[in-house]
Amino acid sequence: MKTYLIVAFSFFTLIASAQQNGSIVGKLTDKELNNEPLPFANVLIKGTTVGTTSDFDGLFEIPDVAPGSYTLVFSFLGYETLEVPNVVVEAGKVTEINTGLGASSVGLDEVVVTTTARKDSEVALLLQQKNALVMQEAISAEALTLKGIDDAAAAVAQISGISKQQGSSNVYVRGLGDRYQNTTMNGLSLPSNDVNKKNINLDLFGSSIIENVAVSKAYSPTFYGDFAAGNVNIDSKEYTGDGYLEVAVGGGINTNAAGEDFVKSEGTSDFGFYNRYSHDPFAIILQHDVDPESALDPINFSGAIEGGYSFNFNNEKSRLSFFGAASFGNSYELREGPARDFTNVLKFDFPTVREYAYKTTTTMLGNVAYKINSEHKIKYSSLFVNNSTDAVGYYGVDGDGYNRDGITSDNGFFVQNVQFNQDMIFVNQLTGQHIFDEKISFDWGVGFNKVFSDEPDRKRFTMENYQFSLDDDPNTNPVFFTNTAFENQRFFQSIEDDELNSYMDLSYKLSDNITMNFGYNGRRKERRFTSIRYGYRIFDRTTEIEDVNDLNSFFTIENSSLVGNENALYEIRNLNPITNDIGSINRPGLPDNTYKGNLGIHAGYVSVDFKVGEKLNIVPGLRAESVNQKIVYDVINLPPSDPGFRNAYENLFLPSLNLKYALTENSNLRASFSNTVSFPEFKEVAPFVYEGVTQRVGGNPDLFGGKDGTGVNYSDIYNFDMKYEWFLERGEIISLAAFGKLIQDPVNKVIAADATGTQRFFRTGDQAEAYGVELELRKNLVTDADDNATISVGMNAAYTYTHQDLKSIQAGDENTFGTSFDRDSDELEGASPFIINADLNYSPVFGNYKPKATVVFSYFSDRIYALGAGSLGNIVENGVPTLNFVWQNAIGEHFEANLSARNLLNPDVTLTRENTGNGDIIIRQYNLGVNIGLTLKYKF
Repeated sequence: MKTYLIVAFSFFTLIASAQQNGSIVGKLTDKELNNEPLPFANVLIKGTTVGTTSDFDGLFEIPDVAPGSYTLVFSFLGYETLEVPNVVVEAGKVTEINTGLGASSVGLDEVVVTTTARKDSEVALLLQQKNALVMQEAISAEALTLKGIDDAAAAVAQISGISKQQGSSNVYVRGLGDRYQNTTMNGLSLPSNDVNKKNINLDLFGSSIIENVAVSKAYSPTFYGDFAAGNVNIDSKEYTGDGYLEVAVGGGINTNAAGEDFVKSEGTSDFGFYNRYSHDPFAIILQHDVDPESALDPINFSGAIEGGYSFNFNNEKSRLSFFGAASFGNSYELREGPARDFTNVLKFDFPTVREYAYKTTTTMLGNVAYKINSEHKIKYSSLFVNNSTDAVGYYGVDGDGYNRDGITSDNGFFVQNVQFNQDMIFVNQLTGQHIFDEKISFDWGVGFNKVFSDEPDRKRFTMENYQFSLDDDPNTNPVFFTNTAFENQRFFQSIEDDELNSYMDLSYKLSDNITMNFGYNGRRKERRFTSIRYGYRIFDRTTEIEDVNDLNSFFTIENSSLVGNENALYEIRNLNPITNDIGSINRPGLPDNTYKGNLGIHAGYVSVDFKVGEKLNIVPGLRAESVNQKIVYDVINLPPSDPGFRNAYENLFLPSLNLKYALTENSNLRASFSNTVSFPEFKEVAPFVYEGVTQRVGGNPDLFGGKDGTGVNYSDIYNFDMKYEWFLERGEIISLAAFGKLIQDPVNKVIAADATGTQRFFRTGDQAEAYGVELELRKNLVTDADDNATISVGMNAAYTYTHQDLKSIQAGDENTFGTSFDRDSDELEGASPFIINADLNYSPVFGNYKPKATVVFSYFSDRIYALGAGSLGNIVENGVPTLNFVWQNAIGEHFEANLSARNLLNPDVTLTRENTGNGDIIIRQYNLGVNIGLTLKYKF
């Protein structure tokens, strides 16, 4: 209808003005999106500067065109440019052209294919956001490149209400942390690569394999019911054009690490792989050294290759597309600062810690997509990620470490911790999209995920009187700390996850105003965990260590009692002997801790899109979900009465309501209500305790129904959202949102009431609340003649208020563990009251030289890292500002030289324990240094 109105308006305008020129009008549609209107496409009369862009409804008009025959050029980022010749304009008449654009040729004789590109633009995502029935926000591959964003974690941190923990991959959405989020790729569940997290580390997904990253903060029945903060979905890259190959290589330095003599674990490769997985841990202890080895010079390196190709068949109605990418990157970090363990008293104090960290990430992605025709498409995606961190930490390097339980001395306490962590992730997915007619469409997907997460051969050695190693006096030397046989130890941990997941979604259009969606989701997941440690029992605690940098000469087979040496210095102990006859001395043992967790989810859902008039969409939905979780464990230091397993089974009915009202053609008002849940994760339930140098964190099986199994299994959550969004010109938006969340029986990490100061997970109260507002702005300040932004700015900010009530928990018949509070309320763990993200981009064009300079700033205010118990205050993560600069230099069509400087402000990352009785105490502090790098790219 709007097309004909434009035609009529143009016709009468021409008559009234008595002009002898004509005009060209029409409508552009998107062949890749079911012929939806295609906005912001360029329409140009070839050989001239006369042209226009299509509006949000795909409509365009070029008025006052002199009579003649022209070639019209249609172009849009991610689509093949179309040249339509012999467009005849007659005086006083209107020429109308209605056509569609796609990623491949439309197959018309008058169309000429001149160029290709991927559809990954910010404009395309804004259109998707505008038309979506559920609130969502996304950042495109184009924006990732523009802002110099390396990975998905940094990408989502650019979305309003989201912040990233500095120095880690932890992402917080609306003040809610890892346990309240879900992560998917191409709509299918992704596994966690870390025993301590529910979600996969988003920084494992490099920008070279990302098409876009979307965050849905409002719930719809298509998501799993375990939803509170949001769902992060990563769309993997897909290619649809002619063949190309791109190669990139980069290097750089970290200002903290430059010039340092780095060390790493023995037995690890420079590419992030451990070399001895096939060996028994006890054999490794007997055969391999304990001292760290010299690493390569601390120069950051990255290399990547990617390419794609497409084949068209059946008169170009069918297309087979291939895309592949592989990359490797490493980085060096030197972290220096204090580390302390303060529970009710100061237990450990290391005023100076020096930790050398070497990190690697290897990523490979392959996609094969077959577009059978315009109605049917299937895609296979395979992803492999290997991520490793090799950290060598020296705690108390200045000889001023303190241990409350010192044996020979309280001073000179020292710990050497040599630790390697490797995560290998395999993701395989098959998805399909089918349109049967104008009324029925069907989408489906199935995926299998495999994870190996290992911490092989952590070596931890503890000493007293370490200051004597620094005095150049050969007659005074440190000794081993020997409070137990496991103060000096080797530790091996292994996690293996298998997951099968799937979805089906059927859309049926009953009428022009009613569309129904029916669907199914399913997940089956199993986790297998084992850990074992061996301790060195030092026979004589006064035995001096002549060279603290040469422990290999002490821990030899000849110095052990294993070979019957009467003058042996030590013996090897295990905690869980194979049999009593074999014993625990100088013999291999069984794992100290094991658990197996199983998760099964089957869900069906229905939603209905009621279109009321031209402006209002009402979308009620209902999800019926059956959830079964079971965990079986055998861990040390549990009460004898503990059954060693927990079960949780629930049938849930989760309603939702989403409203969208189009105030104008370029602005929407949205509202949403939903009831969702939050189930504990395996790591929160399994009572295994992970012992860091200064922190201990363990699970709590009572989260599944309490000790007697009659309690609460999950947190009930009620979500409320409202949002106004105004889409301005190309790539521009202003939005304002308000939200509220009511969480019943919330879970927090708190110090348990025991002598060890272990942090565990508890249902700490009956109710928690979170309220907040979010503002987002993207604006082009200066544009060129083609309406491309030369200077643009983006900003989002959020304020969140949180409150929860607290209750003490007594260990005993009803609870395995206990904790207590001296207050009846507090803020939510992980919630920052203020979050700000901003960026400024400058993108001029000088002939074939097209530079882009971007400055990106982010900040989050102080937030609770862990709740304090008793009279002890919270552990607070202090606010951190981050400033990055990226300068991209595209020279011609094939070559790029990109310079980056990240973490320019180099702030301290600080954890503070509040209200210790002696004021606030810093329990961990360091900075990460500034990373400066140069990357060269060439595209064939």
